[in-house]
Amino acid sequence: MPADPLYRAGEPQRSTTSRPPGGSGASAIEVRRSARRRRTVSAYREGDRTVVLIPARMSKAEEQRWVALMLDKLAAQESKRVLGDAELTERAERLSAQYFDGRARPASVRWVTNQNTRWGSCTPAEGSIRLSHRLQGMPEYVVDYVLCHELAHLLVPGHGADFWRLLESYPRTERARGYLEGVAAAGRLPHVPGARGSGTTERPPGRTASRADGLPGGRLPG
Repeated sequence: MPADPLYRAGEPQRSTTSRPPGGSGASAIEVRRSARRRRTVSAYREGDRTVVLIPARMSKAEEQRWVALMLDKLAAQESKRVLGDAELTERAERLSAQYFDGRARPASVRWVTNQNTRWGSCTPAEGSIRLSHRLQGMPEYVVDYVLCHELAHLLVPGHGADFWRLLESYPRTERARGYLEGVAAAGRLPHVPGARGSGTTERPPGRTASRADGLPGGRLPG
């Protein structure tokens, strides 16, 4: 477990604890403010909670922004261990049980390297789901969102109202969509039309349905 620099003798601190959005499975977040911390923000896991260390002078808005950023970075670090296809299939089955009452039953889930313009795709007739290797290393909740997206297509083809209502059962849908939109906007992937209406430290700046229905890797489908 990383040593907490805020426990050094004589260093003042203020601490607040909250539980993030994203379902009951999300760990508690403890934000610790330090007057001695001037230029950096750090985060690490401590038991069943995530500790975020920030300068005492940060505003509440800055705190919220940096906590969200550090949670994403920490999750990305932890997800760099690439799941094998068997583990990916088990994960999809758990997500189906949790969010779709087990009704989405994929026959296979695997990584592929030939999807450069979509994040994922599925073939409902075969029950197969494929995820782009470009998702590897992204936060777990983003990978889970893409899995849920494709699982939903096993139940509802196309992107109509019924599909989006079904996908709303995954509580981090909007956050994951925002993350993927950000990746696309940063130019890491080609633009695709069809949009729908351990520890880490950072330094803040000065003050298709019948064959394969895919999740594009640029902007999200709609």
